[in-house]
Amino acid sequence: MSPCPTSRHDAANHGYITDKNSYRNRLRRFEGQVRGIDRMIDKERYCINILTQISAITKAVDSVALGLLDDGLRQCVLDAAAAGQQVSEVTMAEASDAVARLVRS
Repeated sequence: MSPCPTSRHDAANHGYITDKNSYRNRLRRFEGQVRGIDRMIDKERYCINILTQISAITKAVDSVALGLLDDGLRQCVLDAAAAGQQVSEVTMAEASDAVARLVRS
């Protein structure tokens, strides 16, 4: 999600910033898991085992995406509520678009 329409677009206004290290650590684990799948394919491991690993990564990525969405919505909705109704409508439209992107993937 882009910065909140009510924010000054600085890092202090991104909802996830307090958990940035946690998100980055989780992303690094994904990288390791993807490298592991690459090795499994290279060694021609059983396809079901590879698919199991891919499923685990997919769920982990979804979890991070939902966490970022939740954190961002909390920050943006609070900012919008403080700024007034017009900004709230813009924020809700942006939030709805973000949810739709996640659902389509």
